[in-house]
Amino acid sequence: MKKILFAASECVPFIKTGGLADVCGALPKEFDKENWDVRVVIPNYSCIPEYFRNQMQYVTHFYMSAGPFIQNKYVGVLQYEFEGITYYFIDNQEYFSGDKPYGDFRTDIEKFTFFDKAVLSMLPLIGFRPDLIHCHDWQTGLIPVYLKNEFQGDMFFWGIKTIMTIHNLKFQGVWDVKTMQGLTGFPKELFTPDKLEFKKDANMLKGGLVYADYITTVSDTY
Repeated sequence: MKKILFAASECVPFIKTGGLADVCGALPKEFDKENWDVRVVIPNYSCIPEYFRNQMQYVTHFYMSAGPFIQNKYVGVLQYEFEGITYYFIDNQEYFSGDKPYGDFRTDIEKFTFFDKAVLSMLPLIGFRPDLIHCHDWQTGLIPVYLKNEFQGDMFFWGIKTIMTIHNLKFQGVWDVKTMQGLTGFPKELFTPDKLEFKKDANMLKGGLVYADYITTVSDTY
């Protein structure tokens, strides 16, 4: 049986601001469950309706660091099964509280850097090793980067493939290189024009596109 993990910043019916949430909510249900084990991971936003939050089950927790700016942060993992699909929720109230999933863009850059590394870090602890991680838009752009670099030191992650899907090119997760080095812990060698650097800044979506094994888009015009 093939295993797929969808990683996204939003997903119907839990949280939605646009079409990305519709895709991540609908597509996993279309796979033949006899041949595919498809699961989804999103942040555990405090603005997810209480109906769903009250039914989430605790799985595990750990503490994680990324770069110098993200040190020893709590990572909780919650689980909820809905309409035959297992959903995981990355919990950290410092990053995911508030009445909406997105806010100040600099803060969003940091919280999705945290989310991307947390997604990979949780996998050995929950006993789920996907054959493929399907990443959606800039918010998950660093998952392929982390996977092909820092996480290759662990045999658990060897051979895991990634797909990067572009939903909206308007937003790409762009910030200055020095700050992104402080958030991610990536060496300066990754911030070059053939990797994460774009017009002198760091670009999370570009990182995902460079390091993913495959790229898809949601329209032919892209």
